[in-house]
Amino acid sequence: MSPLIHHISSDETLPKSADVVIIGGGIVGASAAYFLARRGLSVALIEKGYVGCEQSSRNWGWCRRQNRDERELPLANLALRLWEELTKEIGHDLGFRRCGLIYATADQKQLAEWDKWREVGRRFDVNTRLLTADEATAAVPAAGGRKWLGGVHAAEDGKAEPALAAPRIAEGARLHGATIHQNCAARGLDITNGQVSGVVTENGLIRTTAVLCAAGAWASAFLRMHAVSLPQASVRQTALRTGPAPDFGGAVYTSDFAMTRRLDGSYTIAVSGKATLEITPQGIRYVRPFLPMFMKRLKAVEIGIGRSFFEGPDSLRRWYLDRPTPFERIRVLDPAPDKRMLATIMTRVKALFPTVADAGVVSSWGGYIDSTPDAVPVVSPVDSIGGVFVAAGCSGHGFGAGPGIGHLAADLVAGDAASIDPTPFRLSRFTDRSKIEVGDF
Repeated sequence: MSPLIHHISSDETLPKSADVVIIGGGIVGASAAYFLARRGLSVALIEKGYVGCEQSSRNWGWCRRQNRDERELPLANLALRLWEELTKEIGHDLGFRRCGLIYATADQKQLAEWDKWREVGRRFDVNTRLLTADEATAAVPAAGGRKWLGGVHAAEDGKAEPALAAPRIAEGARLHGATIHQNCAARGLDITNGQVSGVVTENGLIRTTAVLCAAGAWASAFLRMHAVSLPQASVRQTALRTGPAPDFGGAVYTSDFAMTRRLDGSYTIAVSGKATLEITPQGIRYVRPFLPMFMKRLKAVEIGIGRSFFEGPDSLRRWYLDRPTPFERIRVLDPAPDKRMLATIMTRVKALFPTVADAGVVSSWGGYIDSTPDAVPVVSPVDSIGGVFVAAGCSGHGFGAGPGIGHLAADLVAGDAASIDPTPFRLSRFTDRSKIEVGDF
């Protein structure tokens, strides 16, 4: 079943024109809508399902800098500041708490990697501390006398509520004049002399000279219809939510699983790094740029084939602007959770935190993580079509960095000075002969 989410209303009338049209109502699209509307631009936020319905409500909720790829750290620093500012400005709780992140491991190699990363963190003012075996065991008191070799504590990192964040940020954008249109799929772009001149939706045309594609797992398929190549692979993961349980910390990572305590005392739990890469037409198309990542993470990824070969964002189906599209046929990308993974998670939780396992499973779900070949997001103009921008490919790191990604995208769309250097996130890095370095985390 889908995770619980805060639902918001839609604006009844589709505008005939807008300064900016944003395609995709996840955390990135909602944040970009907020920052653009706050600058006085008219913004229409278009979502084929409902705001936050896909990966933005299916993640762990971590807002972290610890163990991020160095290229992402400026985004993560910006986002962490914006989480606090957004809560104050919007006036509604997004669930953001600087609860600190605790990592514990019994793997010497993993501990050495965390220790090595601390030098990277120091260059970006990340407050992180290596934990001794005793400190890690005290911080993560597992059952059965389980001892940890060591760990890491990122005291200033935190979490937010996936069920609340994107919808409430979108509502904040509406307070500044943005309009929100749910159950309204964008079918394609209207292009005049190489410049975007409108967005064709199922409910009509919106005239505009600026479009941000923040469509998550659907971004590559949408752009491909306009001859824009965005290498993207959708990786399927599984998560569950327990009932309220004793407090073992706001956000805890172990080699067995990771768990995040929600505002109501329940936990979101998943296994880090374990996922299914389904064979699809789009996957076959982009096999070459993704090969280095696949080889690096071979042990963590299970290969499969399923319905995604024939339907969904990776199926390569074509469509027409004057009739229903795949975006309307699949309003919400809601894959079933992997039953074997659910059983594995609960077995591991029972062994380490039996009182959490005893709280039972309230809900479980699957989700598709939109990944790039280097596991770094794309936040960039599309060089081949004037006025078109993309913010996607967040590779499982998008929720926590979402406000930062949205802010940077808003900078680019508005033509303002970029809040951070956008060079590492340019789309052209996949075609300009740049070496693709696969992120470690």
